[in-house]
Amino acid sequence: MSADPLQPIREGIDRLDRELVRILNERLTLACEIGRLKRSAGGQIYVPEREDAVFRKVSELNGGPIKQEALHAIYREIMSAAIALEKPLQIAYLGPEATYTHAAAIKKFGASVDYQPIATIGDIFTAVEKGEADYGIIPIENSTEGSVREALDGFVESDLKAVAQIYLEINHALISATPMEKIDKVYSKDQALAQCRAWLQRHLPHAQLIETASTSRAVEIARAEPGAAAIAAELAAQVQGVPVLARNIQDRNDNTTRFFVIGKKASGPVGGGRDMTSLVVSLGEAAAANSGSLMRMLTPFGQRGLNLSKVESRPSKRRPWDYLFFIDVSGHYEDAAMQEAVAELRAFCPLVKWLGSYPSVN
Repeated sequence: MSADPLQPIREGIDRLDRELVRILNERLTLACEIGRLKRSAGGQIYVPEREDAVFRKVSELNGGPIKQEALHAIYREIMSAAIALEKPLQIAYLGPEATYTHAAAIKKFGASVDYQPIATIGDIFTAVEKGEADYGIIPIENSTEGSVREALDGFVESDLKAVAQIYLEINHALISATPMEKIDKVYSKDQALAQCRAWLQRHLPHAQLIETASTSRAVEIARAEPGAAAIAAELAAQVQGVPVLARNIQDRNDNTTRFFVIGKKASGPVGGGRDMTSLVVSLGEAAAANSGSLMRMLTPFGQRGLNLSKVESRPSKRRPWDYLFFIDVSGHYEDAAMQEAVAELRAFCPLVKWLGSYPSVN
């Protein structure tokens, strides 16, 4: 009988597995030593700019056949394990379990840290401010429905900083123990309902749409209430044991949500044009007195070659017709050009607040 041709290949894989485990433990040992030095110096365990540098380095080293996405997923878990050994991190997210924010948190921090579900976005800010969590994950805007109001309002009142960002593709499902033809209420978060507006109009035109604090909370209600359905991730249906009636019901196939990681200490610069900065600016009375005040606000950035990727206005809620402008601009807050632009803004704007700087690509 001929020898098994797979045997030498399997032996080679076993040899490499032994070497991989040894190398991984050696890497984690070095990471633990870095953690010890960070703690003694009062430094941050999670450093977004270093994380970004590692991802870019391994991407450049990758010659295939492994895809970059798979390589990043592997290194995400390696860094997650290292962080857990350096210091157990508490990550607050918009709960309960299996929300999209939970998925974004795992995408950013991996499986080895501790996760804490929080009922509202405002409570996430509070948990991080009080030290009950090291970082929080909040949705900041959706490609279909725009910015998340509670998140923007939270930044106005808080001194926390955006230290990193995550983009997550959003695929909604209709979840219910009730047959489709008997559904008379649909529960979900306001953004999720809006992202499925056209589908709901076609398939459930007479159903009452009811907002909930989170998509997972909507599934909890749908599980207990006859005639109710929820819009949420399919994972939430699996976790709570509720049937999925329809998949991919979002109105756009490119439906994506951007999330911020918020923390007490700001991130350092990545450099090389790979940083983004978020600001909130108020023009105050100048907006009403001068028709060119908005252009004047934007000019300091354009004159210095700083690209604006977002400008959005919201009522300040302080006095009638007073608006806050939320701005995303290329570059780090510490960059000389950014400092010059901000100084020029402060000469005529009553409020210029730095919300954070972070790597431009997660």
